[in-house]
Amino acid sequence: MTTTSNKVLALFGPTACGKTDLLEKLFSGDDRLIKRPVVVVSADSVQVYRGLDIGSAKPDARLLERLPHELINIRDPRDTFSVGDFVRLADEACARAVASGALPVLSGGTAFYIKAFMLGLPSAPTADGETRARVQEDFRRLGPKVMLEELKEVDPLSAARIQPADHYRIARALEVYRSSGRPLSSYELPREPRARWSVLPLAIDRPRDELYARINARVDAMLAAGLAEELRSLVAAGYGPSDPGMRAIGYAEFFEQGDGDPEKGIAALEQVAERIKLHTRRYAKRQFTFMRALPGVHWFHPDDTALAAAHIEEFLS
Repeated sequence: MTTTSNKVLALFGPTACGKTDLLEKLFSGDDRLIKRPVVVVSADSVQVYRGLDIGSAKPDARLLERLPHELINIRDPRDTFSVGDFVRLADEACARAVASGALPVLSGGTAFYIKAFMLGLPSAPTADGETRARVQEDFRRLGPKVMLEELKEVDPLSAARIQPADHYRIARALEVYRSSGRPLSSYELPREPRARWSVLPLAIDRPRDELYARINARVDAMLAAGLAEELRSLVAAGYGPSDPGMRAIGYAEFFEQGDGDPEKGIAALEQVAERIKLHTRRYAKRQFTFMRALPGVHWFHPDDTALAAAHIEEFLS
């Protein structure tokens, strides 16, 4: 079956809000609420990396068998993965899904990816490979604090908007400045939806205390499932704190707690757990702020699956 439909469902929300459970209820199993076949296109900046499974809460083999996913396990942890890479690959994945007669469901918590898919990429130029490599090398050699100070000098507006722990966006802003001589903040951001896709944006909302309790429980579950051993196996494979994948929340904290030595971090597991919980809660707060600024979003509690299904059925009709 083929179709010329350009409809895409975007189902997103902050970390630990219940996206995976909702996907199962809506689209998987005999009692699913939406009977149409779907392909999930992951909008998660960590699930793209091979080997980062527990800390990124990747879907397990059982779910992947029942509900096909794209854009997971497609990069090595030492590879960069830009928002431009995401939009290009997500476009291709959605086109494949539509051609097969399935509904593409963009789902994840990386709000910058969701926004770029809906509205398009900023007009800022893509850095050349040499500039990007130099910025990455400076990060390794000088450290993120020095790089943030450089950004404050050349692009104070961007520096004020970026969290100190968001090394990707710091690097991106410096790449733009070094490549073009203009600060990233001087480039216009798109405000109107892209013409290629008709997107229904649905976002999961939970009370803050409820979400934070779920985050704390998820971190405990990740540690019980072997997050420390996963980190140890990644280090044994040659990956370290300067690699893009290893800078993610859930992995970077082992290096931070151990002053660069992950074994010291593993030995102080309780302190690492508290760091991960704190950083994840702060990240979730930023996700909410960013997502609430997206246009046309329908917010709902994940227990209200009937409301979500009604929005989807209306959109598809």
